[in-house]
Amino acid sequence: MKRTLIEPEHTQLSVMRQCALLGMARSSWYYTPHGESAENLELMRKLDEQYMRTPFYGVRRMTAWLRQGGCAVNHKRIARLLRLMGLEALYPKPRLSVSGDAVKRYPYLLRGVTVARRDQVWSTDITYVRMQRGFLYLVAVLDWYSRFVLAWEVSNTLDTRFCLAALEVALAYSQPEIFNTDQGAQFTSAAYTSRLEVAGVQISWDGRGRALDNVFVERLWRSVKWEEVYLKDYQTVADAVRGLDHYFRFYNHERLHQALGYQTPAQVYGMAAHGIHPAGAS
Repeated sequence: MKRTLIEPEHTQLSVMRQCALLGMARSSWYYTPHGESAENLELMRKLDEQYMRTPFYGVRRMTAWLRQGGCAVNHKRIARLLRLMGLEALYPKPRLSVSGDAVKRYPYLLRGVTVARRDQVWSTDITYVRMQRGFLYLVAVLDWYSRFVLAWEVSNTLDTRFCLAALEVALAYSQPEIFNTDQGAQFTSAAYTSRLEVAGVQISWDGRGRALDNVFVERLWRSVKWEEVYLKDYQTVADAVRGLDHYFRFYNHERLHQALGYQTPAQVYGMAAHGIHPAGAS
């Protein structure tokens, strides 16, 4: 049976064209649910929500919390699921996730830096997005000054390609002075760092185990989860893409931010382009 992304009357369109119309990578359509049991997928849903409430919980606290809720689990199982989801507690410690084996290393450039203009600092990160029968990974590129989301992409694997795809979209939009990431394998890869270097962008890496170095993206993920993902039950990749697309448009152009003087990210980003600096945007 031919699978369709959009309405049946448009099934004569190729998968490539349908993906282009939805603004999603073609590779994302060829999604098959990950090989996790229904029980593990439910545990992952619980872990994801609890992490948004208590990001300082490590493996043993998460295990204890699940046991108190009646789940018969051990810490090894929970550690594996948290690694699969890309989650780790926000306190200094050895990282549970696999770091990149980059030959060249980059310092953290943002300590003590005042972010005073748009495109001064961008950052990126990956988060887990649950679906009814599986999950996806979501990456986004964020401007620190305005909180404006310049690009985002989804994938069913933690490879570098979907991160590079989001980066290319963002760089086509504008260019930062500094680009900050964690030390995950996707962002420390030669393909990723060389693309930034070719663009003349300074590269900044978070300290190991210091997720708060990328605090603005952590706040973005909290908003995405509680205001969109947890309210939905995505059936397909196309459902997820449509829902996320609607949300990011709302986030950029309609959602008022207290830290931005109750303006939207798009307003602040656009004002900064004309030399206007609203109160609260720094």
